[in-house]
Amino acid sequence: MRVTQSMLSNSMLRNLTNSYSNLGTYMDQLTTGKKISRPSDDPVVAVKGMDYRSQLQQVEQYQRNTNEVHNWMDNSDAALDQTTQTLQRLRELAVQASNDTYDAAERQNIKEEALSLKQHLIDIANSKVNGKYIFNGTKTDQAPISGTPGDINESPVYIEVSSGIQIQSNVNANKIFGSDAFDRVDSFITALESDSQEDIEASISAIDENIENVINARADLGARMNRLELIENRLGTQEISATQMMSNNEDIDYEEVITKLMTQESVHRAALSAGSRIIQPSLIDFLR
Repeated sequence: MRVTQSMLSNSMLRNLTNSYSNLGTYMDQLTTGKKISRPSDDPVVAVKGMDYRSQLQQVEQYQRNTNEVHNWMDNSDAALDQTTQTLQRLRELAVQASNDTYDAAERQNIKEEALSLKQHLIDIANSKVNGKYIFNGTKTDQAPISGTPGDINESPVYIEVSSGIQIQSNVNANKIFGSDAFDRVDSFITALESDSQEDIEASISAIDENIENVINARADLGARMNRLELIENRLGTQEISATQMMSNNEDIDYEEVITKLMTQESVHRAALSAGSRIIQPSLIDFLR
C-alpha cells in the first residue's frame, strides 16, 4: 500500500487529537478529584456512585431520626427526674405531717406546699419539646392536663431509626400523670385538710406507689436509650463504610493520575517532534 503525504498528516492529526483528549481527561480529573465528570465517561462508575450516594443519604436520614428520638428521650428523662424529686418531697411532707406533735395549723402549712407541688407535677406533665407535648402519646398537639387530671393517651410514638427498626420515643405517662396518680396526691392533701393522722399515714404508701411507677418508667426508658446508642454506633459504622465505598468508586488516585499526565505530556511532545520530521517539506519551505 502506498503511503501518501496526506495519510501521514491525517494520521498525525488524529493521534494528536487523541493525545489532547487524554491530556484534557487527566487535567479534569486533577481539577475535580473525580474519575468522571459526566455519566457518559463511565456508566458503571456513575451507576455505582448513585447507589452508594443513596445509601449514604439513607444513613444520614436515620441519624437525623436518632437525634429526634434522643431529644424526646433526654427531655422525658429530665422531666421524670424532676417528677421523682417532687414526689419524694411529697413523701417527706407526709412522713413529717404524720408526726403526733404536729397540730392542725402546722398541717395546713404543709398542705399549702403540697398544693404547690401538685401544680408543679401538672406543669411537668405538660412539658413541651419543639412545640410538642411529650407525655400525651400521639396527641402531641394537646396538653395531657388542660383542667382536672384525667386519663392520658397511651399510644406509643414510633420513629424509624434504621432499616425496618422503629423505636418508641415517648413514655407511657398515664400511670405517672393520670387520674389515679393525682388521686393519691389529692388524698394526701385532703387528709392534711381534715387533720386526719390515720389518712396521712395511709397516703405515704400511696405516694410510694407513684414513685415506683416513675422508677419503672425511667428503667424502661433507660433500656431504650441504651438500645438507641447501639443503633447510633452501627449507623456511624455504616456511614464510614458507605463514604469509603463511594470514595473508592469515584475519587481518583492523585499519584496515579499525575504520573499518567506526565507520561502523556512526554508522549505528546515526542509525537509533535516526530511528526515535524516525518511530514515532507512543502514548496514554501524551499522558497524561504
